[in-house]
Amino acid sequence: MTIEPRLYKQVDGHPYPLLFATISGAHLYGFPSPDSDFDLRGIHLLPLADVVGLREAEETVEKSGIHDGLEIDLVTHDVKKFFLLMLKKNGYVLEQLLSPLVVQTTPEHEEVKSLAPACITRHHAHHYLGFAATQWKLFQKEDPPRVKPLLYVYRVLLTGIHLMRTGEIEANLVRLNEEARLPYLPDLIAQKQEGPEKGTLSATDLALHQQEYERLTWELEEARERSQLPEQATAKDALNDLLVRIRLNQSS
Repeated sequence: MTIEPRLYKQVDGHPYPLLFATISGAHLYGFPSPDSDFDLRGIHLLPLADVVGLREAEETVEKSGIHDGLEIDLVTHDVKKFFLLMLKKNGYVLEQLLSPLVVQTTPEHEEVKSLAPACITRHHAHHYLGFAATQWKLFQKEDPPRVKPLLYVYRVLLTGIHLMRTGEIEANLVRLNEEARLPYLPDLIAQKQEGPEKGTLSATDLALHQQEYERLTWELEEARERSQLPEQATAKDALNDLLVRIRLNQSS
């Protein structure tokens, strides 16, 4: 995917220096609609005075709306908060960190990426199971049912299964389906890519998707039980050392 040039301006206008900014959301997942917004995610560096002082600091910066004709949803975290999230069973931050859709990068970004594998545990399966259940409930409640939450269900379940089996983060549903070979996914993806963000489904295939949701949920739970991934992240000391170096470089 070619990076939309107007996104660079959004990153350049951030109030704090950035270690990285990447594109997440539907563009990363491989099924953006023509009217999909751009989800920008990253790490920012708070000034040292904000880190060590008594004033409440902006650990998280959020910005949304129409900017330069693009619908933007930007969320960045201060480096310490992001590192702490990496040490939890949070698949989102790892997907954002490792996104191949890079708007801005630094040498420190590459260092953090190199530590991502040591943050992955078998308990990341809970993150993907939980999000899939939430999206499935949303899908079931809507009338008529929408394509978007259904694709999110499949995306997170297949990402979780792949992660438990390989230890690798893969968020792109098209690539995930090269392995899963679910015959109905290409049509669903095409419908999402070619139609509006709120495109809907007919009710005829709901029984199929119910069956597949239950099957893939079981498959992810089974993959978690069989996974060779560790119980705990092992990157804490390395992330701590990197954080100290980054803060010290800010003061020089």
